[in-house]
Amino acid sequence: MTDAYVMLNCDLGAEIAIIEQLKEIEQVVDVFETIGTHDMLVKLQAENFEKVREIVSRNIQQLKNVRSTATLIKKEI
Repeated sequence: MTDAYVMLNCDLGAEIAIIEQLKEIEQVVDVFETIGTHDMLVKLQAENFEKVREIVSRNIQQLKNVRSTATLIKKEI
């Protein structure tokens, strides 16, 4: 299982709608609104790196009013 954290920026006022849509994605474990450089933080759990990439590019980045994303992959040591 691969854990990933997606930081995203969205259009002003779109946060609640985006959070609701994110919660419908099966691999989304949690969503946090943040203050600062990014508007929210999304925790994902997927089978592997490729699945994380697919979820981010095909699901999250395609949501209406999402302006940008940055993804961090957790590596077990």
